[in-house]
Amino acid sequence: MQMKDGLDIAREGTVAVASFRSQCISDAEEISNASAQLRQYIQSDPPRRMVFDFHGVKFFSSQVLGLLLEARAHLRPHNGEVAITSLSPQLQRVFRITNLDALFRFYPDRTAAVK
Repeated sequence: MQMKDGLDIAREGTVAVASFRSQCISDAEEISNASAQLRQYIQSDPPRRMVFDFHGVKFFSSQVLGLLLEARAHLRPHNGEVAITSLSPQLQRVFRITNLDALFRFYPDRTAAVK
């Protein structure tokens, strides 16, 4: 599944990997579309783990945090989990400041997160 400047979702075994296609994720409509895309994907075939790959992302708005929390809420009834990978140090601080670092598993790269 693809969007022009949004999200690519690929399945790797029982793991779904969502990769952001933009360095700056701040457009409200783009994030809303990505959220709808994720909901549809999870409802059609819930993955055991959903990895969000932030490789190359330099900035995101707080709406992205909402998108991650929404994905987590949709996966919980299916015993699924959300993992996050490839965060820059600046984006890692966002998770620490908002105390969301306790809700997600973090991995240094996509390969580690998929294992």
